[in-house]
Amino acid sequence: MVSQLLYGDCYKIIEKRKGWAKIRMEWDEYEGWVSQAQINQVTEEIYNQITASDKKISSDLVNYIVNEENLIFPILIGSDLRAVKTLNHAFEGESQSPKPDKKALAKTAFMYLNAPYLWGGRTPLGIDCSGFTQIVYKINGIKLSRDAYQQANEGQTLSFIEESEAGDLAFFDDQEGNITHVGLLLENHHIIHAHGTVRIDRIDQSGIYNGEKHTHKLRIIKKMI
Repeated sequence: MVSQLLYGDCYKIIEKRKGWAKIRMEWDEYEGWVSQAQINQVTEEIYNQITASDKKISSDLVNYIVNEENLIFPILIGSDLRAVKTLNHAFEGESQSPKPDKKALAKTAFMYLNAPYLWGGRTPLGIDCSGFTQIVYKINGIKLSRDAYQQANEGQTLSFIEESEAGDLAFFDDQEGNITHVGLLLENHHIIHAHGTVRIDRIDQSGIYNGEKHTHKLRIIKKMI
């Protein structure tokens, strides 16, 4: 698994093969394969109407939509609600129209605290490091790429950790110099990141450390907003 679709995520089908479809996400242009049985295909006209409408995001950790047959389906925080009316679904939970707000990033990030690590995950039930930073930013109206190395190519580079603010992103590399990890900086030299679980650790100019041991080597700090 390389990523996950949440309720309401829009995508285009770019290839079909033996019961599978290769898709390209509307939000970040990420590509992957899904079972054709999971696809709810709409016309290009309806797709354009949905993606052109004002963004609305579910802001409850867990909520529900009800379909035409009065069946209840759970949806998770960060789900895209633009297609609710088009699909004749009902949603009565908490939602927000995402607007870029750097001060709200940490508050959103704390909602994922202790979520288990899951490669490719994007939800509080399982999430990876770049999925975590991407969805936190998305809920607050800021677009990021899906993978850590892609996110590291965005934003403004900071020279020192002392220049950073809560909400900036820190990126970490492996022994070969490849960006393999990302976390969201908090105040007072702390960072929240997905490593085993979504957790808070200390960070200094060398990297993340837990107790006396550095677990991740700092490569670069980026200001995205």
